[in-house]
Amino acid sequence: MTQSPVTLTAHSTIEQWLGHAEGGPALRGFLAQMGTTEDALGPARSMPLQQLVVLSQGALPQSAVDGLVLQVNGGVMPDADSSAWQERIVPGRFDGRTVIVTGAGSGIGRATASRITREGGRVLAVDIAADRVEDLAASLEGYQVVPIVADLTDTAAVDRIVSGAEGRIDALANIAGINDDFSPLHEVSDAMWSRVFAVNVDGLMRLSRAVIPVMLEAGRGSIVNITSEAGLRGSASGVAYTASKHAVVGITRSAAFMYAKEGLRINAVAPGGVATGIPMAGDPSAYGSSRLEAARVNIPSIADPAHLASTISFLLSDDGVNINGAILPSDGGWSAV
Repeated sequence: MTQSPVTLTAHSTIEQWLGHAEGGPALRGFLAQMGTTEDALGPARSMPLQQLVVLSQGALPQSAVDGLVLQVNGGVMPDADSSAWQERIVPGRFDGRTVIVTGAGSGIGRATASRITREGGRVLAVDIAADRVEDLAASLEGYQVVPIVADLTDTAAVDRIVSGAEGRIDALANIAGINDDFSPLHEVSDAMWSRVFAVNVDGLMRLSRAVIPVMLEAGRGSIVNITSEAGLRGSASGVAYTASKHAVVGITRSAAFMYAKEGLRINAVAPGGVATGIPMAGDPSAYGSSRLEAARVNIPSIADPAHLASTISFLLSDDGVNINGAILPSDGGWSAV
């Protein structure tokens, strides 16, 4: 028998909302207004209602979530749920450190750049979208953020990024990436394959190649690459994205071995479902989508970008001192299925 929580907040899970005597009808009614049902939420049911604001990419505004919370609490906004996970900043962990973060304008990259700066680091925040990276810098006024607008498929951009570091690079988070169109091998186009590899593999390789000599000269450095569940299995995306993320795993392990005696640590994080708007390179393949849909029922949860930032910042920092060559799933247990 489902038990209703005493108080629903924006940080209560969607599952808790649906199981609540008042919250269930309220949320179902709102979903109906959006032209959908709870069945379409899939693994998103395990995440806080608040995360639908990001995941819906504008379809569910913050005002709607606040309205639902007020509706089930008699017009009173309750205090935040103290049992919910909260980001805990480690003051000074990146003091004096310069860190490059790609994809810093949104999602995991933005959360990681934000966390590192608030822990004392100087962040070179790289993104292809000027408005997003400038918004990040504005939101972190008073912290050390250097916004750099760069397309990682442009070889000249790498030189600009490294120049912006002014001779010191302590860490690099290769987070920028794009998804494919879920096309299987018999459908994938040359253009799709090339585009996905240009961003997810070639851009990562070139920037890492430029950064590593600076780290070798210093005798220390940490790199974290973002792979994916698609780098661990074949049922998470299309062939181009899956192959690109397997390539990231190979790059990570090769580099970790090559530079292990030079004071460098190279690791990778494999996210599962995350409430971000990762760009998709084209309209979804019907064939691929139909196969992947059945596999997605195994996703245990959808993470907040801050959850991934916590994992990434740990590996980038000296707290990960003895970890090298690891491919660390940060996926709520999906890789255990």
